[in-house]
Amino acid sequence: MTQVLYITAHPNDETQSYSMATGKAFINTYKEQNPDHEVVHIDLYQTDIPYIDVDVFNGWGKLRSGQDFDQLSAEEKTKVSRLSELCEQFISADKYIFVTPLWNFSFPPLVKAYIDAIAVAGKTFKYTEEGPVGLLTDKKALHIQARGGIYSEGPAAQMEMGHRFLDVIMQFFGVPSFEGLFVEGHNAMPEKAEEIKANAIARAKDLAQTF
Repeated sequence: MTQVLYITAHPNDETQSYSMATGKAFINTYKEQNPDHEVVHIDLYQTDIPYIDVDVFNGWGKLRSGQDFDQLSAEEKTKVSRLSELCEQFISADKYIFVTPLWNFSFPPLVKAYIDAIAVAGKTFKYTEEGPVGLLTDKKALHIQARGGIYSEGPAAQMEMGHRFLDVIMQFFGVPSFEGLFVEGHNAMPEKAEEIKANAIARAKDLAQTF
């Protein structure tokens, strides 16, 4: 069965967030088109994502040195196990939909914590004599992002680092297909905000039928 991870990173729901409204339109249409696919929603604001801290480094170090898992401290066991769960869940899925706002030219910090959890050598990529090689070569991904200003073109384009970061990470993981669906300009042009939102939702529904 095809498994889809619907990964959202916004504290607000679709009634207040343009990215979440567009994401909901996409995933609802996707489910209608693919009723036999399993869609798993990961709300990063409601998900336990351990930061890579001293406990994690100590735990990983002990395991690499040959110590048994039982020899880790309670904190090390909890954090290392949870990071492994998140990575294995990501690897086992076939498709990924990231839904984020553009905050301060990037995404909410929880997205970076999640990426850190799944960027694991030997799991999502590997090191070779020719350099790192991605291991997720049979996946596809989509990023739905709301931007209050215009970042797809013009002087602000080079300042957008959220989608660009995910693009680099997906390439690093070897994901061959990564698309972006952007909702932008609603803060810069408030008189057109509803039109911009409606257009994004329509595009999301169209894309969901072929994704």
